[in-house]
Amino acid sequence: MTSNQVLTGVGLIVVLAVGSQLLANRLRIPALLILLPAGFTAGVLTDDVNPEQLLGPAFSPLVSLAVAVILYDAGLELDLKRLLGHNRRVVVRLILLGTLVTWVSAALFAVPVLDLSMSAAVMLGAILVVSGPTVVGPLLHFVRPTERLQRILIWEGALIDPVGGILGAFVFHGVVAAQQDGIGSQVGQFWVSAAIGAAGGAVGAAVLWLLLHHLRLHEVLGTTVQFAAVVGTAAACDILRDDTGLIAAVVMGMALANLPGLDIPARRPFFETLVSLIIGVLFVSISATVTPQSLQPVVFPTLALVALLVLVVRPLVAVLATARTDVRGGERWFIGWMAPRGIVAAATASTFSATLVKDGIGGADRILPATFLVIVATVMLYGLTAFPVARRLDVLRPARSRPLLVGGDPWAIDLGRALYSAGLDVLMWAGADDQRARIEAAGLKLAPGELLAAATGAGAELEGITGVLLLTEEDDFNALASVTLSENVEGPVMRLGPSARSQGVVAPYVGGEALFAAGLTRPELVRRYEGGARIVAHTVDGGLRPEHELLFLVRPDGRLDPVTETGSPTPGAGDIAVLLSPDARWPAG
Repeated sequence: MTSNQVLTGVGLIVVLAVGSQLLANRLRIPALLILLPAGFTAGVLTDDVNPEQLLGPAFSPLVSLAVAVILYDAGLELDLKRLLGHNRRVVVRLILLGTLVTWVSAALFAVPVLDLSMSAAVMLGAILVVSGPTVVGPLLHFVRPTERLQRILIWEGALIDPVGGILGAFVFHGVVAAQQDGIGSQVGQFWVSAAIGAAGGAVGAAVLWLLLHHLRLHEVLGTTVQFAAVVGTAAACDILRDDTGLIAAVVMGMALANLPGLDIPARRPFFETLVSLIIGVLFVSISATVTPQSLQPVVFPTLALVALLVLVVRPLVAVLATARTDVRGGERWFIGWMAPRGIVAAATASTFSATLVKDGIGGADRILPATFLVIVATVMLYGLTAFPVARRLDVLRPARSRPLLVGGDPWAIDLGRALYSAGLDVLMWAGADDQRARIEAAGLKLAPGELLAAATGAGAELEGITGVLLLTEEDDFNALASVTLSENVEGPVMRLGPSARSQGVVAPYVGGEALFAAGLTRPELVRRYEGGARIVAHTVDGGLRPEHELLFLVRPDGRLDPVTETGSPTPGAGDIAVLLSPDARWPAG
């Protein structure tokens, strides 16, 4: 290829990757629904978007290293201390039983239906056990199931990717060893690969831990150090033995997630950006290698495989995983209707199938197109049906707002009580013990003490929270927290406006819309409250008198509309007004 063709191909791949993710974000659908067709179409329409021609022999190793970075990121999610309570049993069963049942079922079905050899079928079954948070997360955000379902399915997605990656690598080496050296040496070769990957991951984790623990690295340098360590470790392991770098990457992530005294979350945002770009580029590149000619003979057999996975295997796994637990019927069946395949399935299929084809494994050339079709079919099926299924099963989260109020001043607690009296499920957080005691004495729900610290981690979303109101007496804290939490909350994160004469370090310079009308800053609120004003909630049955300042409207459907510096919501029939009143009485007339 000429240099112009290479530039065109690389440029198109990156633009399609980012553009597809941007479009998916605007449409509120999983990015895979755009990435896969975009890459496939580009591969059909132009010869420039052909990574195998662009990169030649380097394509497969680069895919392997890219998957290693993704699996390292997934491993960082596996902080075992966060998997607590009655959901642990369900999640563990989904991983262990789900992996085994899906693997065996898919492999046995693929032999006659897809006309694969047993070795290729076992490889395909191992590839298809994965799901992943990059697919499940966007679907759950759109559907908004109950908090319990969201927690269980997000944990399953975070765990199944690295487990599937390890299984895929193990099976691949077992198949290759059996092909080359016979069944007698298969077990020994299998454990050699496992030992190299585990040892490499342990060494890489130790080196990375020393660097991050002892050097004062800012976010950008911390990200580049992690990236270099993962790529370097995975490459070294792959040099010793093919694809053991995937095992090493998962081991590194899991080790760092559970080692004490290491602040990985503070270095995650830039790494997440890098992983997001890698995922987009990888999906476009892999789907561009799938040709219509390769899809044609496997379309109908693969759809039969999808029907088996969706209608039989996943419901069976859900029943087994939730047996003898307190998971009720609707939740059990929704778990049985949520298992889309994602990035690790595509990447491992691309990585392993080329080698198996070279080694003459029967049917190995069908592994990648079949995986591609399974991904497309499952993402489209679950993406289009998950919401109506959740509604039919009555497992949707209530539409009512659930605000988190941060602050423990008396007026903030009164605001929490007013919102609670208006029918909202209010959660409050404060750092000082005396403020937390006052919140509990007021009968309001108190969030855990580590809530805000945990929310700064990647994927550590404030589950069930529809918005955050930052009401502390520290303007700089409010400003910094609004920036930190904005990526981890489904709804808006809003703060009190600083005083016009604020000398804060951050607060006067951080953008974003401030709560309440212009001039109603925190000092002004405190002054009025100390002068006898109170925050009250009453149903709107007429106009509001000017001495009663509107703060929020709670709509009949439970939606919370705040007053901001730039505008005020218009009261309507059935609304409940939350007011700053000169006293606790509703104005007459």
